[in-house]
Amino acid sequence: MELSPWLILFGVLVQASVILADTNVQDTAGLTGIAASWDTKPSNWDGNDPCGDKWIGIICIQDRVTSIRLSSQSLSGTLSGDIQSLSELQYLDLSYNKDLGGSLPSSIGSLSNLQNLILVGCSFAGEIPKEIGQLSKLIFLSLNSNRFTGHIPLSLGGLSKLYWFDLAENKLTGGLPVFDGTNPGLDNLTNTKHFHFGGNQLSGTIPSQIFNSHMKLIHFLVDNNNFSGSIPPTLGLLNVLEVLRFDNNKQLSGPVPTNINNLTKLAELHLENNQLTGPLPDLTGMTALSFVDMSNNTFNASDAPAWFTALPSLTSLYLENLQIGGQLPQELFALSAIQTLKLRGNRFNGTLNIGSDFGSQLQTIDLQGNQIDQLTVGGTQYNKKLILLGNPICNQGNNEQYCKTATQSNPAAPPYSTSKNCSGLPATCLPSQLLSPSCTCAVPYKGTLFFRAPSFSDLSNESYYLLLEKDMKTKFLSYKALIDSIALHNPFFDANNNLEISLEVFPGGKVQFGEQDISDIGFILSNQTYKPPPVFGPYYFIAQSYRVATEVPASKNSKANKLPLIVGVAAGGAVVIAVLLLVIFFITRRKREPKKTEERSQSFASLDMKSTSTSVPQLRGARTFTFAELKKITNNFSEANDIGNGGFGKVYRGTLPTGQLVAVKRSQEGSLQGSLEFRTEIELLSRVHHKNVVSLMGFCLDQGEQMLVYEYIPNGTLKESLTGKSGVRLDWKRRLRVILGTAKGIAYLHELADPPIVHRDIKSSNVLLDERLNAKVSDFGLSKLLGEDGRGQVTTQVKGTMGYLDPEYYMTQQLTEKSDVYSFGVLLLEMITAKKPLERGRYIVREVLAALDRSKDLYGLHDLLDPVLGASPTSLGGLEQYVDLALRCVEEAGADRPSMGEAVSEIERITRMAGGAPESASESMSYASRTPRHPYGGDSPSEYSGGGLPSSRVEPK
Repeated sequence: MELSPWLILFGVLVQASVILADTNVQDTAGLTGIAASWDTKPSNWDGNDPCGDKWIGIICIQDRVTSIRLSSQSLSGTLSGDIQSLSELQYLDLSYNKDLGGSLPSSIGSLSNLQNLILVGCSFAGEIPKEIGQLSKLIFLSLNSNRFTGHIPLSLGGLSKLYWFDLAENKLTGGLPVFDGTNPGLDNLTNTKHFHFGGNQLSGTIPSQIFNSHMKLIHFLVDNNNFSGSIPPTLGLLNVLEVLRFDNNKQLSGPVPTNINNLTKLAELHLENNQLTGPLPDLTGMTALSFVDMSNNTFNASDAPAWFTALPSLTSLYLENLQIGGQLPQELFALSAIQTLKLRGNRFNGTLNIGSDFGSQLQTIDLQGNQIDQLTVGGTQYNKKLILLGNPICNQGNNEQYCKTATQSNPAAPPYSTSKNCSGLPATCLPSQLLSPSCTCAVPYKGTLFFRAPSFSDLSNESYYLLLEKDMKTKFLSYKALIDSIALHNPFFDANNNLEISLEVFPGGKVQFGEQDISDIGFILSNQTYKPPPVFGPYYFIAQSYRVATEVPASKNSKANKLPLIVGVAAGGAVVIAVLLLVIFFITRRKREPKKTEERSQSFASLDMKSTSTSVPQLRGARTFTFAELKKITNNFSEANDIGNGGFGKVYRGTLPTGQLVAVKRSQEGSLQGSLEFRTEIELLSRVHHKNVVSLMGFCLDQGEQMLVYEYIPNGTLKESLTGKSGVRLDWKRRLRVILGTAKGIAYLHELADPPIVHRDIKSSNVLLDERLNAKVSDFGLSKLLGEDGRGQVTTQVKGTMGYLDPEYYMTQQLTEKSDVYSFGVLLLEMITAKKPLERGRYIVREVLAALDRSKDLYGLHDLLDPVLGASPTSLGGLEQYVDLALRCVEEAGADRPSMGEAVSEIERITRMAGGAPESASESMSYASRTPRHPYGGDSPSEYSGGGLPSSRVEPK
């Protein structure tokens, strides 16, 4: 009560200063609250006049904020509920801020004027607020590429004006909500043209009422989900549909509706990798079709259908493993637009007659594993890619040029990259710059374009990319974007059948974009303002972070006459604030009771599970932190600094007073790991020091908390890189380097630690990648010492991660070093497939063994390999030897597995075969013997401090 006069006066002064601004008081308060929830914010977000001071990304009409466009601004933190204060907001775009996350506040549903809600490529999590269904004016809803979970809210069926609806690439579950007798569902969205729901975990049957004749849908994308049951016949009512993707649902079954050929405007049809049955769909009359893929289903066996030759727009026909028979009609090869025919794994027979008038764009005919015994090519040989391997014709000793694999018959063309004719100019730019197509050094805005349904399949045809470059530059300039040129690189089809193309946008008239430039360009791409040529189909864009050139606008003359009053108000306010702070200080000090010593921290004695006489761990170089210190460096453990979760608890990014970044792992109530694991990790990591083992910097046992402080590893986990979530792309040589570093870290634990350490939880999420992509083994909470004799086994409760777990250990409960070797072998297979070791009953070890054929190049594993690698023997040197090593590591009996030292030597050899250098001689170490040696090159054994372990020095980087 005694403070109320001061608080009232303070509020009056603040209110007075706001009145001087051009911006509505409510909007200013809302933006200030939003900024307070961010760890980073745009450079000029200061003061109390967002409109008048032209805050980055803020657009106003008169005194009201109507648009927030802050894509690619490196924002981190959460979206505050203060967003509800911006009652006139029409556009909200926070895309491509990967460190912006947490739950989406339900108060966003109060923005009654909101038309566009765009949060692409952030880290928002939790359920999608049902309150979004209250946004009656919403036209554009794009929440793709986040971490949303839960069901699609039924309330979204009330968004009657919605045009674009994109929830793809999240973790959504449940089904597609439709009218439940009371509330409208997605079937009510008759004006919506885009349903993009692919890449989630949606399940159940596809309800028949989801389609009706009143709908204006042109894109229906539900690929890469878990839908089951059959495709409803009401699909045939969508007579304006252009793109349809049901692919990769695995359990989608039953016949394709016979009325599918009512979809006469359909250009893209994807039904591959399901369990569809019945007759092969009749596509007669679907003259707009350009791309058809129905591979890997269980349709009834039939001969080649008549519609094969009746689709004039067809560029790509993929019908693999469908048991289609008969003779292929010659007219199929003469279609004017045809580019790719992938028809392997069928029963086509007789004579393959390509004729002499085959289409000029035809690049690939893949007929592996059919029954063709004759070949006729009229006039001249077909000199493009024709693959007849596995046909009777290849048993006759003729046509050898066609009886090879794809890479043997016609090696893949190098990926496209925008040409730069810069001869005679300097060849190098500053490290942060690149050479533009216009031959100037600048810092480009970079990211990846994902095209969800391109109508072409010939990636070697430069004309498509030249068209896209020209079109993008023209459109960007028409939107007043300050750009100089566009560059495209490395197009390829990813595992989800999306065409990925790397994009670089170079600034015009300057070396580096400013914050507002990036905001504008990001909005053009996130808001789908830019529409690519029709041949590329629907797309989305994910940008990389961009370090902008900050810009602080000059003060406006129109405000000069307000300056004296502002200064006076500010001075008075400063005095009031000072007095207020003094009063608060004395009151708080008087009320605070000194804390008892016993409340400060626990001793390690409380962690001693065995009540031994020496309860304090052996600490070498690890310091103790107070709770207050860690709370401060993590900004009160803000959600913005949340960088991961584990069995122990959450992990937060923090910044020490020295500026050094650290990762703080904080135990949480109900965590899967407890005090024993906490003590284990401290004791082990404080004893081991190796460049491929994560460094423990300290720990906290203050105020009932258990926290561990590690060095911060900026590129996340190996798992995130393999799945594409981290943005780090690993080619073959880089993967070998990463797996070699991992092997060295494990070998160090097994063969140089004294006594040896078994990690017990080797997996891709426990391998971290630093700024140079060096691997670091982490998470030692489950680790075990093997005893003072340095060898042998330990009988212990089975712990680890299913899929990586050693079956011998699981059956006998006998833990040895070879248990880590088994997990490492599974990791080796995960590295080349980018598949989870155990998923939906499929076990990667079993899948590789089933597909393995050592008589073929790459051991016949083409279909299992990560598409990012490119299945080419020339680009994957040493892969066969790599697979051999992996399968030795996962032998059923531990005695048949190699040691980690042997694995290191073999991976070094494979790395040299692949054309890489594992490391210099000075950095290399032999793991063939357990003779204690210092793990860092150039150090002699005499520099050890006891027991074969190095002293608490950290290897210089």
